Amino acid sequence: MSGQDTPFELKVDRDTYPRPEYRFPNVDIGTYAQDSTADFPPPQGAPEGAPNIVIVLMDDVGYGLASTFGGLIETPTFDRLADDGLRYCQFHTTALCAPTRAALLTGRNHHTAASGVIGEQATGFPGYTGIIPRSCGTFAEILSQNGYATGWWGKNHNVPDNMTSSAGPFDNWPTNMGFDYFYGFIAGETDQFYPQLTRNTTPVEPPKSPEEGYHLTEDLADDCIGWMRTQKAIAPDRPFLTYFAPGAMHAPHHPPLDWRGRHEGKFDFGWDSYRARVYQRQLELGVIPPGTDLTERHAEIPAWDDHTEDEKRLFRRQFENYADYLAATDHQIGRLVDELEAMGELDNTLFLYIMGDNGTSAEGTLIGTFNEIHTLNGYQERIEDLLPHIDEWGLPGSSPHMAVGWAHAGDTPFQWTKQIASHFGGTRNGMVVHWPARLAERRATRYQFHHVIDVAPTILEAIGISEPSMLNGIPQKPMDGTSFAYTFAGDPAQSRHRTQYFEMYGNRGIYHDGWMASCRHGRLPWINAGSFSWDDDTWELYNIADDFSQAHDLATEHPEKLAELQTLFTVEAAKHDVLPLDDRFAERLDVRLRPSYFFGRTHVSFPPGMPRLPEGSGPKLNNVDHTVTVPVTIPDDGAEGVLFHVGGDTAGWALFVRDGKLVYHYNFFNLERYEVVSDVDVPRGRTTLGFTFRSLQAVPGGPAELDLTIDGAIVGHLNIPQQVRARFGVESMTVGINSGSPVVESYRDRRGFPFTGQIDRVDIEFTSAAADIPPEEKVQQHIAMD
Repeated sequence: MSGQDTPFELKVDRDTYPRPEYRFPNVDIGTYAQDSTADFPPPQGAPEGAPNIVIVLMDDVGYGLASTFGGLIETPTFDRLADDGLRYCQFHTTALCAPTRAALLTGRNHHTAASGVIGEQATGFPGYTGIIPRSCGTFAEILSQNGYATGWWGKNHNVPDNMTSSAGPFDNWPTNMGFDYFYGFIAGETDQFYPQLTRNTTPVEPPKSPEEGYHLTEDLADDCIGWMRTQKAIAPDRPFLTYFAPGAMHAPHHPPLDWRGRHEGKFDFGWDSYRARVYQRQLELGVIPPGTDLTERHAEIPAWDDHTEDEKRLFRRQFENYADYLAATDHQIGRLVDELEAMGELDNTLFLYIMGDNGTSAEGTLIGTFNEIHTLNGYQERIEDLLPHIDEWGLPGSSPHMAVGWAHAGDTPFQWTKQIASHFGGTRNGMVVHWPARLAERRATRYQFHHVIDVAPTILEAIGISEPSMLNGIPQKPMDGTSFAYTFAGDPAQSRHRTQYFEMYGNRGIYHDGWMASCRHGRLPWINAGSFSWDDDTWELYNIADDFSQAHDLATEHPEKLAELQTLFTVEAAKHDVLPLDDRFAERLDVRLRPSYFFGRTHVSFPPGMPRLPEGSGPKLNNVDHTVTVPVTIPDDGAEGVLFHVGGDTAGWALFVRDGKLVYHYNFFNLERYEVVSDVDVPRGRTTLGFTFRSLQAVPGGPAELDLTIDGAIVGHLNIPQQVRARFGVESMTVGINSGSPVVESYRDRRGFPFTGQIDRVDIEFTSAAADIPPEEKVQQHIAMD
């Protein structure tokens, strides 16, 4: 990490952690204390002058959205830091959230960090398990062992999907990966009004309700500010690492209620005009070089003018809602900046604000969705389903996402979107670096090619710490990243990051010395199921040095250069565990594809008060036959409330007592709801409540039937025409209360509708043949039928 033109010096050679135990070399021990000389193990401090480190990582924000990089959504905090810092115009991510975050934390390519896709789709191949190897230690672990206080707020999508419960194991949780403190959610997304919160490793509930003004991003900022104040109050000379990763702007698009409507009417011109306007602003700002061409909209993405006025009205509301959300989130980040300034810490804080972990998400389908979990399960909605929800878009109870046309516009001037790792629409994200104490220039741009794997080595160089060869007894794989600290001293002509591969769901790219070979594979990012022939793939070639936006394919003009880069991709893919290529999406969401504490069990018993059990770490409770029984005691004056539930307002089911009756309610993505109420009252005293559930077809999503029971007697029957195919969502299963958003709208205002009787336990019996069905062939069969 040293170079003659770098502004930093390696102050201490810190290569192996933990360090050898202190041996008290200066102690002179006599018989009595007054005759002896004392010593003390010195506290492990950070290198002299080490800065605070603050990293803000936004979610699903493309290059052309924030005002700082020419977008039409105001982001004054991002602007403020850029105007006093550096804009990075060729900074790249992996095209998907969890892989980008693993690469950020470790400085290794995402497949090297076993994070080739999100953990909910992990498979048993080295680059895809979702379990970050201990040989890929995080920079937080290194900083922690060099005297830093370390904290993480917001999204953690790097705990393996099958290890997110209160039973752990906790090896890949923040507090075992170098962070002293964590407050946020362990998932790819969460409801902003009813988040599935965790403090360190303990599930916790939000401090107030949406009706009382609760919103997750504000809560995260409050907690983070309190933590930073405490650190500096107690140990003012100790630097801290703050990693602030809000769920925004990932779906569901939930702006705070008091920010709703602030962008009404501002985007009436539509997504095609948006791209043209942003392109001109980017040229004026200098965040794209002169001569850059605006890429054309692909034929698969409809034109704005191809839609009816009713459809345009819906699409405008979708983007207005998104803009409210982004502006509100930037405001909360501004509170962190203000606090650093108030503490006198802003000048000596290396602040990296990364606007997105991939390009803008096109997972909302061509028309948007009022329930994005529905689309992630491989279903498609109709425009007539969405129009009645315009006024509810973004409110509690919705789970909305915007249309693909807006996602593409959000990635101006590039091609494609999130998931498409072959093109910069999926991988180019704006980044600002702010560090008044050490930057040689202010309000400047940097065009060196860099990648999220470069963040970790940059931080180490800025502090003056060497990359360790041994961390906690584990030999470390060398970091793949290249420090960009050399750009802090001035604007060098050449980039030191010369080669970078890209891959996501079979979309492939390889950059080398100004050239980029790109191959977009089969499935479009708004079609969440199915596989495609690899033989149909076509590679493209771009001279990025002259063609910043990948607008001009040179494959036919330079076949020898394309062949050279294709060979280089193969070499990099083999080196970094990219193989085997896999383009499946919804097919990989089945929890039975990964090890589980519940796999093979035919009986499960949950105690009352069981903490939230995430769906990915729990037993499979859809598309399998099961019987639920709940022994309870009903007081003489009756009882009511939730006995057991899984999921929330996106999808799920709940068993509860209401108005003296036993009720089972199945929420099919808030599009259809199926409910059965017992034809007799629930008796007082000791009784056993439950149901038997039977799938009627051996394919995910098929019909089912249910018999409601009290003390073994059938008291109601329900036909369920269709089930959720893969996941109910990102919420959990809970005993005795509906944690998170409500499965059933009628008890939304009951704060979880806790059961007022006594629950002994919840017993679940599975039919072993159904529980152990190999899922992949049946999922594929069902998709083929659609």
